[in-house]
Amino acid sequence: MASKRANQADIAEKLGVSVSTVSRALANEIGISDAVRRDVQRVARMLGYKSKHVPAVASLDKRAVAMVPLNGAMGNLTSFYHGIVEGMRAQAAEQGILLDVRLVNEETVTLDFIQRHMAKTGANGLVLAGIDPDEALAQWAIDADVSVVLANGVDPLMRLSSVSPANFFGAYMATKHLLDAGHRRILHYTYRHRHTIMQRRRGFEAAMATVPDAEATVVISNEHSSHDLLANLLAAKYDVTAVFCWNDSVAVSMVDSLLGQDSPMPKSFSMMGFDDLPIAGIANPRLSTVRVDREAIGRGVVRLLAQQLEGERAVQHLEVGLTLVEGETVHRLD
Repeated sequence: MASKRANQADIAEKLGVSVSTVSRALANEIGISDAVRRDVQRVARMLGYKSKHVPAVASLDKRAVAMVPLNGAMGNLTSFYHGIVEGMRAQAAEQGILLDVRLVNEETVTLDFIQRHMAKTGANGLVLAGIDPDEALAQWAIDADVSVVLANGVDPLMRLSSVSPANFFGAYMATKHLLDAGHRRILHYTYRHRHTIMQRRRGFEAAMATVPDAEATVVISNEHSSHDLLANLLAAKYDVTAVFCWNDSVAVSMVDSLLGQDSPMPKSFSMMGFDDLPIAGIANPRLSTVRVDREAIGRGVVRLLAQQLEGERAVQHLEVGLTLVEGETVHRLD
């Protein structure tokens, strides 16, 4: 049985306004506030309402707030989030979306904080970059029908759309590169909590499982600092011939000690990073890593957001492919 076609009364009921208000908002008549006009046109798209006032609906003022973690934007991941923001801005300009990028302290990003910022800017879309939403925020987005896309994140319960690197396959690729060089005892240094980083561990373990005599060692940064890991590697407390770090910043901090001219490690000792941040390119030797196309992540985020603002309600998860950067820190184990 065909579903009932949405009409203006349906829009009015959902918003708690009169049918006359809906009609005037869709016709872009004077006397209707911008906030009401945006709400009416957003719900019209959501319900699939076909308006004879196509220009009015198409010219909807699309505004979005993108929240970027301050620590990530100013710390070791500066270039990572800078690339994502550049991609978002370029795509937003192309899609006709007004994008307001805000650097925020991740600890202050509560539901009330987000609601206040969106109300202040008149935004009808939200991007959370590297910020994992809590249950209250996710439920609010669903109940209030707010367009939300996660950048460099993922919602395991598939309530919110997201764009992230193909972390599992990138880690699989990095580990396979070490295995192909003859390494069988490989240590993966990782971080607990974020789902995206957990996917890198899964990719590492999956690749190790393809070689019968490979022995995987996993060290968690939440329990062992990189300083402790480096000291233990130099003291030969781990019986490994290679290390794969969950990101470049950690790997670069150990490159000179493990692979420099004065290193006590065997010449065949190897290292892999992840992300291909600029710091990987200036490390000596040049870090072998996996390149993340950060601008592609940003562009993908805005494309998904634009679809939602046009009425798309299917939750989508987009993964951006990665490429291997061979560098100079992986040596064949003879």
